[in-house]
Amino acid sequence: MMARIVSDWAVAAESWEDLDTPLFPAESALLTRAGDRRRREFTTVRALARQALARIDVAPAPILPGPKGQPRWAPGVRGSMTHCAGYRAAVVARSRDGLGLGIDAEPNGPLSKDALAAITTGDEAAHIAALRDRAPQVHWDRLLFSAKEAVYKTWFPLTGARLGFRDAHITFHPGTGRFVARLSRSFPDVPGAGRLRRLTGRWAASDTLVVTAICLPAARPAGRSQHKENVQ
Repeated sequence: MMARIVSDWAVAAESWEDLDTPLFPAESALLTRAGDRRRREFTTVRALARQALARIDVAPAPILPGPKGQPRWAPGVRGSMTHCAGYRAAVVARSRDGLGLGIDAEPNGPLSKDALAAITTGDEAAHIAALRDRAPQVHWDRLLFSAKEAVYKTWFPLTGARLGFRDAHITFHPGTGRFVARLSRSFPDVPGAGRLRRLTGRWAASDTLVVTAICLPAARPAGRSQHKENVQ
């Protein structure tokens, strides 16, 4: 599912069940007080990340969290991980091909009214309501949350700066499976991003799941072709 919405220079691995695979000692040390659910999520997304990394010829290594919880990848690697009930995924790429990656998965179920009010900006509420009438099988409020999570996961590893839910205005394009995120501020001091304030992503939905992905290409990609939608 995730593999269908990432750019061709990125590699995705996903699973609808947990994987019982060994962790590196440094990873296991982070789970001494973790419950079973947290341990399974943590283990599975790292197993998937290492599967994806092997496909771009990156040797297995611990994937440890940074100061704000973001995964720290090996030099020359970009990546993103996500998990929710019944689904885990990881996407990676060489930094020569991708400047940034952000993925998210959520249950295809309603978001609370309070939560929706906390994340919406401008005319997003009206946009979501119109989409709900057009395609009620998709919980567009939850998809909006997922898209904003994907924006943040792309933004933070590159900038180290906070970005709130209301700092990204999302417009979905149901016919194409794409969305556009317009940011309230540009990427600060990020080589290759310039003064980028617009990100384009892709989304998909099933009966039980919604997934989103943003794949921000490198300014001068090497080798493989790529999507151009994030370049201004």
